[in-house]
Amino acid sequence: MQTTQVDRLRSREQRTGLYLLLPAVALLLLVFAYPIGRSFWLSLFDQNLATGLKPVFSGLYNYTRIVGDGRFWQTFWTTARFTVISVVLELILGMAIALVLNRSFWGRDTVRTIAILPWALPTALIALGWTWIFNGDYGIVNDILIRLGLIQDGINWLGEPFTAFVTLVVADVWKTTPFISILLLAGLQSIPSDLYEAYALEGATPWQSFYRITLPMLMPQIIVAALFRFAQAFGIFDLVQVMTGGGPGGATEVVSLYIYATAMRYLDFGYSAAMVVVTFLLLIVAVVICLLLITRSRSRTQ
Repeated sequence: MQTTQVDRLRSREQRTGLYLLLPAVALLLLVFAYPIGRSFWLSLFDQNLATGLKPVFSGLYNYTRIVGDGRFWQTFWTTARFTVISVVLELILGMAIALVLNRSFWGRDTVRTIAILPWALPTALIALGWTWIFNGDYGIVNDILIRLGLIQDGINWLGEPFTAFVTLVVADVWKTTPFISILLLAGLQSIPSDLYEAYALEGATPWQSFYRITLPMLMPQIIVAALFRFAQAFGIFDLVQVMTGGGPGGATEVVSLYIYATAMRYLDFGYSAAMVVVTFLLLIVAVVICLLLITRSRSRTQ
């Protein structure tokens, strides 16, 4: 009899939890599902305002165009390379900063407040600032390198493909590393200090404590932070638009810039919608593969 009552209470709590989640699910459907569904519908039409005002149903024609579109795949791989490098650097630096901010020292609250400022500033403003810093004529980076005797003439940071890509990574890492550090800091504060004390009594070194205690218990926060940043970095637009505009010669053009140019410059809304859908699907596949690899690696270590 008691078991039946417990089961009823449990099922009632589960239903209540589902009811409480319904507004959040409805909001997610409105924010994410509707735009993707709308984009898929538009991708089935040949709607180019440069050639005609009336949309014409074309089926999967826009998707067949993507297969042979070398510019799309170039921008896609540029975006993927930028995302992987940026997220890995942000996770490493964010972990280091979180470990420092988790320690007790004088003025810690002030340092934590200052550390989050780069992430709180507008991206376009930060991009403009980094453009001045890396300016080939009067930028502070060239000035410092010349004063140190490392270079003789100023480097055109934003005018060469490799250096322009590096500057974008530096600017993005500087802005978004605080976001990673705050998420990881919240996870570090939830780890009981007794675990470290008990492990230290067994003769464990700080590195062993980090590897055996901190890293496994912090893995959920690391995964969440990585997924958030992966999605944000893959859809980067304003930073690249302000700093390089996709140049030089398309070397730093990301997929969002190409989609924007296709829709707003060439007025080809059907093809741009198809690129949005394909990019979204490829991003989902990449996230699922990463989650499977992480889950498999964690199951092996346990």
